[in-house]
Amino acid sequence: MPSVGATRPSGLGWNRETAALALLSFSMFTVSLDQYIVVVALPDIARDLGYSAQTLQSVISAYAVASAGFLLFGGRAADLLGRRRVLATGLTLYAAAAFVGALATGPGMLLAARAVQGLGGALVFPTTLALINVTFREGRVRNRALGIWGGAGAAGLVIGVLLGGVLTHAFGWEAVFLVNVALALPALLLAFVLIPEDPPRDRSRRFDLPGALSVTLGVTLIVFALVQGPALGWLSPGILVSAAAGLLLLVVFALVERRSSDPLVPPRLLANPSLVTSVVIAFMFMATFGSVLYFLSLHFQLILGYDALETGAGFLVPTAVVVAGSTTAGQLATRFGLRRTLLGALAVGALGAVLLGVAVSPDGSYAELVPGLVALSVGDGIVFTGMFIAAGTGVSDRDQGIASGIASTGSGMGAAVGLALLVLVATAGLGGLTGERLRAGTAQGISNALFAVAAGIALTFLVALFRSEGQPEGQPAPTPLPACQGRRC
Repeated sequence: MPSVGATRPSGLGWNRETAALALLSFSMFTVSLDQYIVVVALPDIARDLGYSAQTLQSVISAYAVASAGFLLFGGRAADLLGRRRVLATGLTLYAAAAFVGALATGPGMLLAARAVQGLGGALVFPTTLALINVTFREGRVRNRALGIWGGAGAAGLVIGVLLGGVLTHAFGWEAVFLVNVALALPALLLAFVLIPEDPPRDRSRRFDLPGALSVTLGVTLIVFALVQGPALGWLSPGILVSAAAGLLLLVVFALVERRSSDPLVPPRLLANPSLVTSVVIAFMFMATFGSVLYFLSLHFQLILGYDALETGAGFLVPTAVVVAGSTTAGQLATRFGLRRTLLGALAVGALGAVLLGVAVSPDGSYAELVPGLVALSVGDGIVFTGMFIAAGTGVSDRDQGIASGIASTGSGMGAAVGLALLVLVATAGLGGLTGERLRAGTAQGISNALFAVAAGIALTFLVALFRSEGQPEGQPAPTPLPACQGRRC
């Protein structure tokens, strides 16, 4: 791939760079798939491995906690240690952990495998984004490339639920782990063919190990507290200690960064308003759009009475729409400006969440959900790609890895915070209910959560509007949510 200063592709015709883009998009699809592929398989996993209703959610949270905690580490490691090297390491960890997960004979073994999978994903995610940003010139071509990459990532989130249902129904829950091995191993082999060898390490740059350890442990503990708070109780000793220790470690991280000659997060990146805006939007995106899949899966199974296969099939419509939205987002951003594209997508997404909230009821049907599913999925796909276009804008090649890590950490934190809060909204008032009253209360709770999602998306709309208001497009330096073709928003 081109090094800094090398001639970059002016188009996406078939060449080595395009082949590498296909591999990076496939790698992104693979790690995105795993975030939700086990959701539909959870009842079978609980039965075979002995999980209780209180501990079953840890199968999801183990991945989320490890992934969110190590994203900054993964992004900086890609910049300093070599992007191909870090990508290969991440894919290796991901495939090995998935294989161990399929062989798990108890809860502890599975949770350990899920945590290592999360670590592998945390290395792969920011590295694929950084490799695309240093390969393709900022503007039209990079926007198109990120549209393909974003389409793959967004599709992985939704297809995970669909594929999880099909595999669980046909082969058992072990198949949702083995499919990750089948996907990650070819990607690992092709990485050594399509990604050029890393250049010699720049010895003038050092890895800020104290900063990396403090921020990784701090974020991990905070995400753990947010994910486990609803199950363990927000005032339980474990949650309070985890949250306090996490916040303390983030303070330590800030002090370490002030004294470091080569900080993990260079101050110049925090002065880039486009990156800062992308982090806020990524946080809000995963707290809202990213949480809907969980509640839809509950609605399909608990309210509509779908089995694993039917639940997976229920995600066919949003999958198709999300992929279409993500892949066209780059072209929309080039033509209309990134700010207009994001604002339009957020407005459509908020409308979709409202329509879904209205349609969810104990006596509702799938057909009544379709208008909301389509509108929400349009916004989901476009915003997912758009926020990562913003993350790499105005960032030098040497910092693309850490910039990607910062944005993806925002998304990981948002997923934890959003789901924790929305679960509280959805389960409020369900205590003591049984039978049909519990079913009706669950449907009302899911509806309330979707209305809360709509409110969160509306808040994200205001963030995008405020951060970009009055800012011209096409400036050479970082600008809030810029477009690249000299247009104004």
